[in-house]
Amino acid sequence: LHDVGQVRAWASRPPKGTLHGHFRVFYEAVIQKIPWQRVYTDPLRTLAYSVDASVYRLIPKMVVRVHTAAEVMYVLKVAVSTGVAITFRTAGTSLAGQAQSDSVLVLLRHSWKGIRINKDGSLIWLEPGVIGAHANRALLKYGRKIGPDPASLNYCMIGGIASNNSSGMCCGVSQNSYHTLHALRLILPDGTLLDTNDSSSVESFRWSHSSLLSSLAELASDVLANEDLTAKIRRKYRIKNTTGYCINALVDFSDPIDILTHLVIGSEGTLAFIDEVAYRTVPEERYKSCALVFFADMRAAARCTAALRELNTARSDGVKVAYAVELMDNVCVRAVLEKPGMPAFARDFAADETALLIESRSDDPSVLKTLVQALSDTLGQYPTVGTWEFTSDPDLHQKWWNIRKGLIPSVASVRDPGTGVIIEDVAAPTEKLADLCIESRKVFERNGFLPEAVFILGHALEGNIHIVFAQNDLSLPANVDQFDRCQTELCEVVVGQLDGSLKGEHGTGRNVAPFVEREWGAQAMTIMRRIKALFDPHGILNPGCILNPDPKAHARNLKPMPLASAVVDRCMECGFCESTCPSLELSLS
Repeated sequence: LHDVGQVRAWASRPPKGTLHGHFRVFYEAVIQKIPWQRVYTDPLRTLAYSVDASVYRLIPKMVVRVHTAAEVMYVLKVAVSTGVAITFRTAGTSLAGQAQSDSVLVLLRHSWKGIRINKDGSLIWLEPGVIGAHANRALLKYGRKIGPDPASLNYCMIGGIASNNSSGMCCGVSQNSYHTLHALRLILPDGTLLDTNDSSSVESFRWSHSSLLSSLAELASDVLANEDLTAKIRRKYRIKNTTGYCINALVDFSDPIDILTHLVIGSEGTLAFIDEVAYRTVPEERYKSCALVFFADMRAAARCTAALRELNTARSDGVKVAYAVELMDNVCVRAVLEKPGMPAFARDFAADETALLIESRSDDPSVLKTLVQALSDTLGQYPTVGTWEFTSDPDLHQKWWNIRKGLIPSVASVRDPGTGVIIEDVAAPTEKLADLCIESRKVFERNGFLPEAVFILGHALEGNIHIVFAQNDLSLPANVDQFDRCQTELCEVVVGQLDGSLKGEHGTGRNVAPFVEREWGAQAMTIMRRIKALFDPHGILNPGCILNPDPKAHARNLKPMPLASAVVDRCMECGFCESTCPSLELSLS
């Protein structure tokens, strides 16, 4: 295809032989209600939408842009009748392969921008195509924000934030989508719309779907009758966990409607379509104070982190003394030595120095002063390297947070051409943070990665770390084997040794779907399979994600990174730039 005219000609009516069987039937049915200009089958655009921010690539047979709930209902109806699987996608910044399909990809990012806020800003209703930062911009005048705060907030969209139960640097567990959900408007695979903010919709659903609700109540009863499983669920959700379905809904709620909506959160589009999310917002405190503190090694930083977390848990009023504690290991520190805001003495580091970026917040300057004093007193009990102090200088704050938030793109930009960036996302109880970091690093070094090529950073306060590394060409079997070994061994460290989470906030996707049972056990896995069968009996929603019987699914459909040019080769295909792309809506964006 050499010009736009050919692309348009192809999209108007796919050449005979390019779509076969039920895909052809699906296409002919869909264009009866959705203009053919929004149904893509040409190889250029299907290839363009074959990747998300993960290491995977699946080329869809077709891409459908939907603009309304009625169109989604119709697409679902056609999918069920033809047996064609569909996957919903908003920004495409997912990191575990959950926004891809080799069947039909349904795009939402070009519309679905609705925002509604109540009078005091305590509640916000958001459609799935709203960028997270835009929601916060709308809430700014109320002094509020949404709870989830992923590092990609300026680019990712509400559909993905809710579907992955994303968290971030500051929200921890208590302010993620699951815990700040007020209401949900969703569409089930059978085309039924449920709006839990509308009492008449709820009552109608209780009547029309009494069997589904009874089955969910029975599931909850089965779980609660199993004391060991109930205890395991409660224990595992004290830390960040997005491995599998949010089965904590079965022990946290008694009303089947609440169970249903909270199961849909974090389900990665495998149970229902999220048409609108209503969040309880959280305060955006006006006054902030930060410190960038260095420690001699990872264990020293981890011991201090545990003490800082204790300051939070010891309070009965819910106030966070430490609002955020972000970790950067020695490899990260060396990579950002020349960045604005880095102290000059850091250039003399030569060993395992580890950094913590610590922030406290309040709406009351006098309260903030008290919180900062408590943090300083605690930090004073631990040996640090160099000097540090808390400051309220917004320019310095911005420089420090730019360092932390820019680490992954910085790493990506200096990797060798032809390599892809992989970001692991694991969590463990905070008291095991040092072991998590040290033992995870050993996995990669044991499998041939140089120490300076593995970067460990993350949300220390929650025991949630990201392991960032450049993976060599995954079109070569030897490199695929290396990737497979790292994934498998990391699973044994995180689950077998530390009783942690294989995914803390990035969702299960394809990346850890084969390991869900290893983390959760056979009983919980049976519960998850029952959930999937209840919601999606025809198996049309995002198959292969979360539940996948293929033990090597994580090592299949891996994305090659062929060399193109010096400029293009630096791209990590994260999607972060797309929302500000000047050619958005005019080209392949």
